[in-house]
Amino acid sequence: MNTIKNIIFDLGGVLFNISYQATLDAFARLGMKDFEGFFTQAAQINLFDKLDRGEISEKDFCQTLRQLSGTNISDDNIMAAWNAMLLDFPLHHDDLLRGVGVNYRIFLLSNTNSIHYPVYEDYMLQTIGHRGLDHLFEKSYLSYKIGLRKPEPDAYKLILQENDLVANETLFIDDTMQHVVGARAVGLKALWLNLAELKTVDLFNQRYLLRPEAMELC
Repeated sequence: MNTIKNIIFDLGGVLFNISYQATLDAFARLGMKDFEGFFTQAAQINLFDKLDRGEISEKDFCQTLRQLSGTNISDDNIMAAWNAMLLDFPLHHDDLLRGVGVNYRIFLLSNTNSIHYPVYEDYMLQTIGHRGLDHLFEKSYLSYKIGLRKPEPDAYKLILQENDLVANETLFIDDTMQHVVGARAVGLKALWLNLAELKTVDLFNQRYLLRPEAMELC
């Protein structure tokens, strides 16, 4: 029996299209050929964790990355390359969230930062007339604002505690496996969205209810 009452969505990959390769390529064009040694979807050095948690300024982030890479790339070029991964928002996801929000309490939990998020907000304002998707969620949790990032247990627990959610009645959807593993560790139902095989819309039926086969992936 499907007992899910709440859904926590990831942002990048699940709702907003991103390309890690685009950022790797952008840094390579700037002469930073080994950026993949610093950052991938599967792993990243502590510098990026600190950026995600809001523990480091944009200026210090750029300066540290220059030092680590032995390059002299400008702040503007570093931030442009870092933002290259941000692609676009499928407009049908707007309708999807509106429909799903009728059937479930929905929340957003995103590992993001002070460089990415304003660019995302500007894009969304031009695309759907809102600075992001906050108006469609009961509450949004952004890593650089809450000082916690996935897969840290407290990132998930914060949402559960602040909103009186029962863990086994709450589904977490993410396209990064280590984040799914982290969610399961605190008792959440968690679904890895393998983007090579599935799209977010595939998880729901025409009435915006979770498909039984989606729950089988948890």
